[in-house]
Amino acid sequence: MKTVKVVAAVIRDGDRIFATARGYGEFKSQWEFPGGKIEEGETPQQALVREVKEELDTEIAVGDLIDTIEYDYPTFHLSMDCYWAEILTGELVLKEAEAAKWLTKDTLDSVQWLPADITLIEKIRQSM
Repeated sequence: MKTVKVVAAVIRDGDRIFATARGYGEFKSQWEFPGGKIEEGETPQQALVREVKEELDTEIAVGDLIDTIEYDYPTFHLSMDCYWAEILTGELVLKEAEAAKWLTKDTLDSVQWLPADITLIEKIRQSM
């Protein structure tokens, strides 16, 4: 089984975090944290800055690593480095996602998370 290495940004604004709903593919309409694949020669942090710029037209500052999620999907193994992040500049324009919302500790369970992202929610809740 091949491993896909990705990064995800948990963008925080006070007591809220930003989540997006996938606009394409097998998991369309399920919720995730913005991010994507690490390209050759990039650090995880560089990949995250680039992906958020591409997907949301927003500059972020990457903070601490929250966790690395290891998850087996039917056709591949996902290894996802999840970082705290905050907005430096930009308006969070949705270029790929079909929807987005700010969630609080109390509304984290109000969306259908992708299977791999669910494992991160409890850690985020404890930090909020």
